[in-house]
Amino acid sequence: MNGGLLVAGTTSDAGKSVVTAGICRWLVRQGVKVAPFKAQNMSLNSFVTREGAEIGRAQAMQAQACRVEPTALMNPVLLKPGGEQSSQVVLLGRPVGEMSARGYHGGRQQRLLGTVLECLAELRGTYDAVICEGAGSPAEINLRRTDIVNMGIARGARLPVLVVGDIDRGGVFASFYGTLALLSPEDQELVTGFLVNKFRGDVSLLEPGLDMLRGLTGRDTYGVLPFRHGLGIDEEDGLRVSLRGTVRESTVAPPVGEDVLRVAVCAVPLMSNFTDVDALAAEPGVIVRFVDRPEELADADLVVVPGTRGTVRALAWLRERGLADALARRAAEGRPVLGICGGFQVLGERIEDEVESRAGTVEGLGLLPVRVRFAREKTLTRPSGEALGEPVEGYEIHHGVAHVLGGEAFLDGCRVGQVWGTHWHGSLESDGFRRAFLREVAAATGRRFVPAPGTSFAALREEQLDRLGDLIEQHADTDALWRLIESGAPRGLPFIPPGAPA
Repeated sequence: MNGGLLVAGTTSDAGKSVVTAGICRWLVRQGVKVAPFKAQNMSLNSFVTREGAEIGRAQAMQAQACRVEPTALMNPVLLKPGGEQSSQVVLLGRPVGEMSARGYHGGRQQRLLGTVLECLAELRGTYDAVICEGAGSPAEINLRRTDIVNMGIARGARLPVLVVGDIDRGGVFASFYGTLALLSPEDQELVTGFLVNKFRGDVSLLEPGLDMLRGLTGRDTYGVLPFRHGLGIDEEDGLRVSLRGTVRESTVAPPVGEDVLRVAVCAVPLMSNFTDVDALAAEPGVIVRFVDRPEELADADLVVVPGTRGTVRALAWLRERGLADALARRAAEGRPVLGICGGFQVLGERIEDEVESRAGTVEGLGLLPVRVRFAREKTLTRPSGEALGEPVEGYEIHHGVAHVLGGEAFLDGCRVGQVWGTHWHGSLESDGFRRAFLREVAAATGRRFVPAPGTSFAALREEQLDRLGDLIEQHADTDALWRLIESGAPRGLPFIPPGAPA
């Protein structure tokens, strides 16, 4: 078997990442050696592979669904927005510069098609099947000429395409039909059918519409996936966090002790790797929320200042909002604050930035004895060590180099009183360390909170991925999917006018 499939969507956030992960987990359980692939990802949530390459976190989670180690081949192009008009371009895991949207789509993107096809071919030579994820919609007709992630990669690698639509938003039939009808005849030849996502209610009421859709397009619907709470894997962007989604959408698990812990996460601009708080949200009795006003910190037992792609901009935002003063009061009162990566940097004394913001020297909040200088070379590592008497692992993604001038050592950063700072993302996924840290927070705040002794973040991830696999196995036409992956798009699929504009 040397198969492949491209999972496209009618819109962004239609469920492509989730469906891709679900298909990957279903295939693995059938004994298939499978890998994920996304030619180009735009995200501020990224991950560092074992070889020190930066890729999107969604592809790292899809690799976990496949039970394989993530590599740069799985996400050869990563775009990290730095503002409304520009992004850092990460190619094969390494940053190669900043580029405007016009400059990227004006020529650079199309030149990368050969690179991404080579990466896909290498994966297909190693694995039985590669399940690819598209981006946005394949019917973005203004961008089709330079596309390398939707129909560009499907045409280049002759991949069958499955289009996912979110019926919870409404208009799914029009979205399916319109997506197909705006593609060229050559592109339409590869679009094999549709998958309805997030359906609520009685499927029998939907079936007449699916029959009519087949009559109109000559294409099958390969399944109707029901709406399920808390099934998102690591999001590309936005404020919907994978395991935190479970907390937001369902009853919070009761605490083991007498009290809960409330965690407030400052929603700084260009927030990156907010998935760091997933592990906190997974703990019974821990309530996580994102905030942007100082009064929302008042009842928080822990405030997290997360990573950001714009450290100086985030610092200015904290000051403008009054959050900087609120953080200073917390520090003076001995109430816990945790800064991660860019959040760690803003807590320091001074930032020298001629790379990210080019703002020069900027005074930090002065809560930690740290001075930061931005280097052109990005740090991409997977550190491990010990803290609070427990083993801990993490990963680092940053241009800022921290010079720690005092305080107590903490994960290559430092701690002063109840203010903690580190460049390590993902450290809270280490169960023993997370529990020890929460005990420190509870002691500092006088809360009678007790971490649940049996919470395994890795096990919760696996359960979540298995639920995605179950969703595909139970609600999709897996026999038809298998044929698509193994044999490609069937011949003779009808053309639906008008097709792509000239």
